[in-house]
Amino acid sequence: MRPHRGSPHSDAPDPAVPSQGVDAVAVRLRSLVREIEGFPKPGIVFRDITPLLADAAALDETVRALADLARPWEPDVVIGAEARGFLLGPAIAREIGCGFVLARKPGKLPHRTVRAEYALEYGTDALELHADAVGPGQRVLVHDDLLATGGTAQALCRLTESAGGTVAGCLFLIELGFLDGAAKLTPHPTRSLLRDEAE
Repeated sequence: MRPHRGSPHSDAPDPAVPSQGVDAVAVRLRSLVREIEGFPKPGIVFRDITPLLADAAALDETVRALADLARPWEPDVVIGAEARGFLLGPAIAREIGCGFVLARKPGKLPHRTVRAEYALEYGTDALELHADAVGPGQRVLVHDDLLATGGTAQALCRLTESAGGTVAGCLFLIELGFLDGAAKLTPHPTRSLLRDEAE
């Protein structure tokens, strides 16, 4: 895993993004991401970020670095997917100074919802969002901890647009570059803090 500012499909580098600082943080964080082979099923290498979350200094650096990557997009709200998108999403939103909205598994939200189905690298699933969670024309930052095949983030983009919002960009802690998930998110710009080129 190596430090990374964007993906081959990301928007052009923005001078407002402090690349040297972000890269230095990424080097410190990379050792705190644990790889678990065969989880949740054979053939999958799971990226476990719990050691990173348990380290107070690393957690603070992660939130600040991700917020710095996203700030040039000027989002009004952050959307994250159940459940791992809830880990860093609210903290990033607070750091930027915007709100956070939840995309949850079907049947978990009490109000009227919009729905998007998506494929995972090891199955299928669906997400729902309150239909009024995103206002018309709001700039929405799509966030998840991991970009793999891109299915979850693609569903978040569709939910955002179904609710009347505009996708400002897609932000990830880790990108599995060998799966080329960012290609599914075109034309939306993507950025990630860490990028893994090998399975």
